[in-house]
Amino acid sequence: MAGQMTAARGGRTFLKTAVALQTLSLFFQAATAGMLLSSSHDSELHHIGSPVMYGASILYVLAAILAWRPGGGSPRPILYATGFLVLASVQVALGIAGMAALHVPLGVLMFGLSTLALGLMLSADRRGGTSIRS
Repeated sequence: MAGQMTAARGGRTFLKTAVALQTLSLFFQAATAGMLLSSSHDSELHHIGSPVMYGASILYVLAAILAWRPGGGSPRPILYATGFLVLASVQVALGIAGMAALHVPLGVLMFGLSTLALGLMLSADRRGGTSIRS
């Protein structure tokens, strides 16, 4: 029983770390997009950050599955993470297609959602909860 509790706590820590990494990568992408749109800066940093952000979204899904499995909690965070991976896929496709009119607002939405998810996880820990609406 103690091993299962430790595994559940470790899964939640991994989940928070994955969401924090995702939020940080989205912030980096926003900063490099701002540089790209406001001047003639090279877009290489933004292009490098794209697979990092996508990888962070995949890591979020993996962390959500691993956090759910040992504790037997709600699978709802998996749904959130999967939805975010879908948004990330659309975001990458829009970026490759050069559709900045949709790419930029979706990026802002994604950063807001990721920040919200991280904030909810951290506030649930302070209140003694386990995860996002678990």
